[in-house]
Amino acid sequence: MAQIMAFAGSNSSTSINFQLVKYTAALIKDHEVQLMNMANFPLPMFSVDHEKEHGYTNSLAELRDDIKKADGLILSVNEHNGNPSAYFKNLLDWLSRLERNFLENTHVFLMATSPGRRGALGSFEKIKDLLPRFGAQIAATFILPSFKENFDTKKGISNQELSSEHRQALKAFLDTVESGN
Repeated sequence: MAQIMAFAGSNSSTSINFQLVKYTAALIKDHEVQLMNMANFPLPMFSVDHEKEHGYTNSLAELRDDIKKADGLILSVNEHNGNPSAYFKNLLDWLSRLERNFLENTHVFLMATSPGRRGALGSFEKIKDLLPRFGAQIAATFILPSFKENFDTKKGISNQELSSEHRQALKAFLDTVESGN
């Protein structure tokens, strides 16, 4: 049984990316999934001065340890003005200062969604290029455009074509995690 960690790159209490992550995690039956709501994980804005004066929080070290223990990571990133949110960029800054290769040998199912037709494509592409710098292996990807039109809070992805694409990507991710490749 693989250990899978799942969270969104948003700290919003109403995050649609977290809704997508929860839905995705609920589809996994044969593995242990640790679902984290980042709205409950505040971080100060990274600065070298703050790092020198205060160091790293225990919760940050625990998050890094949980990520490193996981066989796979499900991550959905949001977008602010075509870029990853300041919160998620800040989280990556802190984690990479604590340990540069905090994602080493971690298989990632990278997703993104937004209310718009591009589905947070700008942020998705930036993060897809960035995560391997920290050791991540992108195992599968999925973008859900027009969240409100394509997602039902009770049923999940309502567009059949997108739902099928999502399930295929999830299967590819799980196959990679199970094989360890």
